[in-house]
Amino acid sequence: QVQLVESGGGLVQAGGSLRLSCVASGDTFAYYHMGWFRQAPEKEREFVAAISSGGGVTYYADSLKGRFTIFRDNAKNTVYLQMNSLKPEDTAVYYCAARIGANTRRPNEYNYWGQGTQVTVSS
Repeated sequence: QVQLVESGGGLVQAGGSLRLSCVASGDTFAYYHMGWFRQAPEKEREFVAAISSGGGVTYYADSLKGRFTIFRDNAKNTVYLQMNSLKPEDTAVYYCAARIGANTRRPNEYNYWGQGTQVTVSS
């Protein structure tokens, strides 16, 4: 199984950028499809982006296309989420997740989760 640790969250002003990182350990990272999700207070966890095990295929929530970019470096066992033009409504805890199998937007189909990193966007 794989362990995931996110980092890179913080407080940023609206219009700013952040890059989140998620480092994997414990198994061969290149076996896993990776996803980013977020959860705001009193809201359900929602899909942000996903990337195939080799990095060649990416998926995004429609509302985030053009602002967020997911990419990975299998040599560093790391998946990233570059977030630009941040808005206050992007405030949430961001989680990375891993699964073996086809990419999916459904959080309950991911087997492994990190502890999350808080992103707060001030207006």
